[in-house]
Amino acid sequence: MALRMILTEGNPTLNKVCRPVTAFDERLATLLDDMKETVTHANGVGLAAPQVGVLRRIVVVDLGDEIVELVNPRILEQSGEQDGLEGCLSVPNRFGLVKRPNYVKLEAQDRHGDWYEYEGEDLIARCFCHELEHLDGHLYTERAYRMLTEEEYEKLMRENEEENK
Repeated sequence: MALRMILTEGNPTLNKVCRPVTAFDERLATLLDDMKETVTHANGVGLAAPQVGVLRRIVVVDLGDEIVELVNPRILEQSGEQDGLEGCLSVPNRFGLVKRPNYVKLEAQDRHGDWYEYEGEDLIARCFCHELEHLDGHLYTERAYRMLTEEEYEKLMRENEEENK
């Protein structure tokens, strides 16, 4: 396994549409392992292949107790609405407010090509939507209805800290 360099806003690769994965081989397994190591090292919640310069439909999402691998993912269902803060490893030190579905059901393939379904609510649903948008060349900043200043973000973090004491 190896850490991959995370591309940042302004890199044209982040604005390209990814191609489906067709070869479920050792190269895919290596990429998935590298992406899992990279997202963990960066303290991220999710990472899409274009963020590491690979234009394939691949995402990893850290659920806390496991990191799920989503190959060729697509959303089957979504419902509800949530409004919340988002950041991105490709948009460092910037945060915005984004509306997303509160529930998402998707299907994806694993590293062997087998299809499965996964459901998520709240932060997981937000992360699924955020990461899948990367696969179509979009960043959350396009969807954010308001970007926070550094001061607003710090104030929000302090308030959340106080609430969780």
